[in-house]
Amino acid sequence: MTMDNRAVVRKVLIVTLLLNLFVMGLKASIGVVTGSLSLVADALHSVTDSANNILGLITNQFSSPLPDRKHPYGHQKFEAVGALGIAAFLAIACFEILQSALERIIQGGKPVTISAPQLWLLLLVLGVNIFVAFYERTVGKRVNSPILIADAHHTMSDVWVTISVMGGLIGVWLGYQWLDVVLAFPVALLVFLSGWTVVKENLPWLVDEMAIAPEIIYDIALEVPGVINCHHIASRGIIGRQVFIEMHLVVDAEDVETAHRITEEVEALLEEKFSPARILIQVEPPSNKSNKISL
Repeated sequence: MTMDNRAVVRKVLIVTLLLNLFVMGLKASIGVVTGSLSLVADALHSVTDSANNILGLITNQFSSPLPDRKHPYGHQKFEAVGALGIAAFLAIACFEILQSALERIIQGGKPVTISAPQLWLLLLVLGVNIFVAFYERTVGKRVNSPILIADAHHTMSDVWVTISVMGGLIGVWLGYQWLDVVLAFPVALLVFLSGWTVVKENLPWLVDEMAIAPEIIYDIALEVPGVINCHHIASRGIIGRQVFIEMHLVVDAEDVETAHRITEEVEALLEEKFSPARILIQVEPPSNKSNKISL
């Protein structure tokens, strides 16, 4: 059975949006006061966190797994599209960080000044980011939400960014001004890697990549008494989120009722192993037996 998890996802996104706005404001304020390039870049990264939450709320509204007349396979790809939107925001953040760092190297700038209380405030920011990342990832895995899992990856990249920035600012506090600019480059790399991870996890869903090896489906179907053969097996989707399976099933049955019972047993086995799943089976007589398992 397909589960509608949108209410849970919406609640998590609203909570994390409020926390991300708090983090963004604190980073931006300290960055402007201290003149830290790396911290301003980190605040820019946090702007994308908030934008991602808003994007997630919008796509969540349209991502119902339940089918309707215009979308007979449900609407869950809207959520995957939202996850790719997060990757796009990460790419923009990466470009902005690199551009700012190169400008500082070429044109120079005012020295960075940081105090101990400001470093303690950044430690609070780090704690909030860690909470948000684990909160989204935990709930995202529990309800199989790609938008929450993708945003958790993004927020986790923000954690590493903040750690790097704090390390640089501690160095600045000790007199090493160059650390602020140098650390902007690994920050950009971490942002890029986070976006690439989001793309890799959601692209198979959008391009209908094979979800289950046809040989596995074939072996499961042959476990049911009365199944002689199955062929032209295809699957798409993501296991645990939503899987679509179709096949031609050759059964040893002399009447429709028996054939129907056999197909229901096959469907039940596949549903048990790959739930939630929608399965389409075309029943065929023994004379249609084929050795072509997949398309």
